[in-house]
Amino acid sequence: MSKKVVTLGEIMLRLSTPDFKRFVQADTFDVTYGGGEANVAAALCNYGLNGTFVSKVPNNAIGQSAINHLRKYGVDTQFVARGGDRLGIYFLETGASMRASQVIYDRAGASIADVNSSEFDFDKILDGASWFHTTGITPALSDKAAALTEAALKAAKAKGITTSIDLNYRKKLWTKEKAREVMSRLCKYVDVCIGNEEDADTTLGFKAKDTDVTKGELNLEGFKDVFKQMNEKFGFKYIASSLRESHSASDNGWSALVYDGKEFYHTKQYNVRIVDRVGSGDSFASGFIYGLVTDMPLSEAAEFGVAASALKHTIPGDLNHATLGDVKDLMKGDGSGRVQR
Repeated sequence: MSKKVVTLGEIMLRLSTPDFKRFVQADTFDVTYGGGEANVAAALCNYGLNGTFVSKVPNNAIGQSAINHLRKYGVDTQFVARGGDRLGIYFLETGASMRASQVIYDRAGASIADVNSSEFDFDKILDGASWFHTTGITPALSDKAAALTEAALKAAKAKGITTSIDLNYRKKLWTKEKAREVMSRLCKYVDVCIGNEEDADTTLGFKAKDTDVTKGELNLEGFKDVFKQMNEKFGFKYIASSLRESHSASDNGWSALVYDGKEFYHTKQYNVRIVDRVGSGDSFASGFIYGLVTDMPLSEAAEFGVAASALKHTIPGDLNHATLGDVKDLMKGDGSGRVQR
């Protein structure tokens, strides 16, 4: 079985305030690059798979710097198109205790939003791949990006490649109504759906009973209800969601729930002290995909995804640099944090 996974999406320049400073305090920013699908490709490379990232970046030094960042971690970027006006930017203010993190986007007019499907040869891109992954962020960028996402999903399905999508609703990018229209169309070509119950509500219209995510409490029965509704409409092979109990911006409970159309599996829960939570959902997705691509049982794939994403909370930046050994040790119960000598 091929171990090549193709992801499609946007990569952005990330500017974050150092030392938990507020935006108004900062006179310098830490620079890195990231984006949902790019983060997944990099993590899969970290675990030993062939992660291939497809996107469009400006044909300038900033676009090249983003590509170089991914190449450094082994990502295959040969199919990234060049052109357009700019690379999207997002600013991050990392919260602490009861102060939430803040994100400000500056991504209007980004190269990936002005894209045509004809710029990509998906038959060639998907050759030898066993999995294709994207998120709900990419089609939210523009009608052109939505058309590109649909073309990629159709091409993958035509080749018999397993497809996955992380719902990832971003209210600053589009309305619920537009999201539901587009995502309902895209999900017809999806085998594995990843996303929490809030995303399922906003992007697909499935509402859990008696659930309020702002309370920081889990309602597993609500999730199960939503998963069943999703499965009945779209016939997904697997549905998965990371589960976050937000005690504060610094301390969260972290687990996952998966569903194969017949049975639910709830993973072990980790209590995480957060260094950087951005990219944690991508880390779950990449870990879950890794498990399924390498033929782990569903429950083990879910446990791998949760352990990988729990570790990501401790790592600054968008990318998860936890190794395969790190994840497997944590799955075995070694979460002591003792110095390794």
